[in-house]
Amino acid sequence: MTEELVIMRDRQAVTTSLQVAKNFEKRHDNVLRDIENLHKDVLNFEEMFIESTELDSYGRDRRIYYMNRDGFSLLAMGFTGKKALQFKLKYIDAFNQMEKQLQQQKPLSLPEQISLIAKGYENLSADVEDIKNRMGLPSNMALAFSKKRNAKIINVLGGKKSNAYRDKNVRAKTYRALFSSYRETFDQDRHNDLPMKDFDKVIDFVNNWYPPFELQQEIRRANAQLAIV
Repeated sequence: MTEELVIMRDRQAVTTSLQVAKNFEKRHDNVLRDIENLHKDVLNFEEMFIESTELDSYGRDRRIYYMNRDGFSLLAMGFTGKKALQFKLKYIDAFNQMEKQLQQQKPLSLPEQISLIAKGYENLSADVEDIKNRMGLPSNMALAFSKKRNAKIINVLGGKKSNAYRDKNVRAKTYRALFSSYRETFDQDRHNDLPMKDFDKVIDFVNNWYPPFELQQEIRRANAQLAIV
């Protein structure tokens, strides 16, 4: 059934590494390995895959990944065979149906989301400001942050046509350097976990961020080289 293949999480259609392992008849540890191999080469990995945990039948935490349509498509590229093709088509149909349902739902405004959460705290004061301070970034803010970050990377590398941007190694180093500075500044491992109250701060952080001196020198050297025709 569709709901067994694709679920809704944070108003996004996703599936899990466990479901993929089950439906494609693969060992879960092998699926985890395939996902982590993608992490090495995919710069926007965190936008497609989210690491989490889920209790197993013995009540123990086990590591899983949630993935959106793009993440699933990237992972499933390596699955071959007639049966694998059938499940790929079923997953595509499941994602289509779930995303259609999401499009038909009227999205809640940010104040409506906060108020809705506040109503669930029956024994606590509905302190909306407190909830806002502790609630992670909703999808629209997370997307805005990602766009701002990507634009900053393009800018410091000299534009999309620059040698530094086209050099995957230099580009990856720059992404890692920005993320390392972000993690030290906000003490967060994922930008989705950043409290909403810090959204303006993180945008200012990206606007004012520049690579460390050694990386700036590497970027300059790359851009100083003659383009190879």
